[in-house]
Amino acid sequence: MIKIISNKNGKEKSNLISLFDEGSKNKVRAFHKTLLNYKPTPLIEMNKYADIVGVNKLWVKDESHRMGLKAFKVLGASYAITNILYEKIGWDKNELSFEKLFNEDLSQFTFVTATDGNHGRGVAWISNQFGCKSFVFMPNTSSEVRINNIEEFATEVFIVDGNYDMASGKAKEYAKQKNAILVQDSSWEGYEKIPLIIMQGYITLIDEIYEQLNGDNFSHIFLHCGVGSMPAAIEAYLVNKFGTDKPITNIVEPNKADCFYKSIEINDGKPHSVYGKLDSVMAGLSCGTPSKLAWDIISKHSNYFISCDDEIAKLGMREFSKVNIISGESGAVSLGILKYAFDNDKSIFEKLEIDSSSKIMLISTEGDTDQIFYKQVLSEID
Repeated sequence: MIKIISNKNGKEKSNLISLFDEGSKNKVRAFHKTLLNYKPTPLIEMNKYADIVGVNKLWVKDESHRMGLKAFKVLGASYAITNILYEKIGWDKNELSFEKLFNEDLSQFTFVTATDGNHGRGVAWISNQFGCKSFVFMPNTSSEVRINNIEEFATEVFIVDGNYDMASGKAKEYAKQKNAILVQDSSWEGYEKIPLIIMQGYITLIDEIYEQLNGDNFSHIFLHCGVGSMPAAIEAYLVNKFGTDKPITNIVEPNKADCFYKSIEINDGKPHSVYGKLDSVMAGLSCGTPSKLAWDIISKHSNYFISCDDEIAKLGMREFSKVNIISGESGAVSLGILKYAFDNDKSIFEKLEIDSSSKIMLISTEGDTDQIFYKQVLSEID
């Protein structure tokens, strides 16, 4: 059900950490405050549930409330696309404003991306807001609901006969053929500038958390990992803020797409891919290849790597619903880990250095982005 491995390589500091410093944070936060319907998502203190699993405190950052899109991904997409458009127009990027671009004719710009759902919806939504075209590539395991969610905003959605990595390859080819702009939240050799800006956009998520904690802090944080861009951004933020005294970070992946876990297990310092359908119900985490930039940060600074099956995500969804929090399959897996560990295998807590004094931060990265599947899971018997 759940496998855990510790990071024995976390000794060298990533050179990318400085790109997520206070100055970067201030620029990102100032930009997001110009979004028309931006406001911080709730940070919920789950006191009763902390007692249930035997820890001191438990919080969840609820991204189901993010700007009507039910997921955090729009933070990165909006920051990247606005940066790109400012650069194309020749404006000063030190004064980014979402609203200022509404006065411009931007219809000549076309954006392309690959997605399992939430990133593509963010790219399509931002493009639509600016009057730009967007073309989104999705794996054939994508649910009809997620496809429809993106078609609401995108110019066109293409379904690829293959997994997320294949969709990413098709998006890359299409952008080159059409002379369009690829906006991918994964990076590889020769494609790093835009993914880095997307990652910086995710700083807002963790900075909101620290504003809402009002001086308190967590000892552990669980970070759900697909290609790794969001976990890496949060990891870098924590290293900047606390150095070696940062909270313990746990990287969580589905066992059908656990490329970071497998890479740490191989232990040669290099990222490795996993192959196959990558057909976990945790669609947003079903990615077979680590992002180059994310790997550099996560492999050097994260503490533990967790690989778990789909039933853990479903368990988390049902547990969140009991406290009136709507959390989708890629958002709920960490609560599922805590509940499973408490009920079935307390050695998991020991492996993650969790005890009765621990203060744990969870991020429910999405709401019911597939409403049909969400209702189906909640109808199942625990």
